[in-house]
Amino acid sequence: MKSASPQGTVKKGEVVHAVIVRLTKEWRREDGSYIRFDDNAAVLLDADGQNPKGTRIFGPVARELRDKQFMKIVSLAPEVL
Repeated sequence: MKSASPQGTVKKGEVVHAVIVRLTKEWRREDGSYIRFDDNAAVLLDADGQNPKGTRIFGPVARELRDKQFMKIVSLAPEVL
């Protein structure tokens, strides 16, 4: 992380776990189709590695998160592609 906000929960230099939910690089799905997003995005996880630290997710997420058992992230997202 290059910078951190003073009132944020993640401090500069802290190591955290995250799940990548969007990539600008096209990614091949198991059915042979490709998916690509307009921006890169990740969701920070708690110490247990399953629950997101935040309470909102802006923008769509990939449906492969369901297969990886990240149901809380899927439920917070406004759209699953």
